[in-house]
Amino acid sequence: MEELTIRTATEKDVAALLDIYRPYVERTAITFEYEVPTLEEFRQRICHTLEKYPYLVAEVAGEIVGYAYLSAFHPRAAYQWCAETSIYVNTDKKKMGIGGRLYGALEQIAKEQGILNLNACIAVPEQDDEYLTSNSESFHKHLGYRMVGKFHNCGYKFGRWYHMIWMEKMIGGHVEQPEEIIPFPAIKK
Repeated sequence: MEELTIRTATEKDVAALLDIYRPYVERTAITFEYEVPTLEEFRQRICHTLEKYPYLVAEVAGEIVGYAYLSAFHPRAAYQWCAETSIYVNTDKKKMGIGGRLYGALEQIAKEQGILNLNACIAVPEQDDEYLTSNSESFHKHLGYRMVGKFHNCGYKFGRWYHMIWMEKMIGGHVEQPEEIIPFPAIKK
């Protein structure tokens, strides 16, 4: 594989990012979303994320091959040191190290922001099937995340019930008086 470049998403990336997301909605239970968002809705999601958190794009030879971003774990102020991670890699480019590189970059930015806990909400099957496997759980374990909870039969897609797990990774020390989180635009390079 040619050299992988990771950068911040821009508005010109919206269509390519939506093209990566589309098969996850249409053909998998990785996301519990039923309908592919419109281009404008997807653009708004990205812009909203970038107000506070990183939204990163991975490129190889100018082609966008994946993306990852952080979002609020919960909107209340006491949760500001926690962020939820999300990642999508072009379905033809999986198992090439793209996801690990994206998460590495995301984690570094999260540390610079002052985020201490990374949380991943992951759909998991009772048994692997054509819509969902346990690969995402394994990927997160490999990166140092640990299981903290499981919700049973909470997502229904393609005529089947799926579980959802939460995994977490501590990336900073929990002190008595933590600094407030630095919004991504303030640390963006």
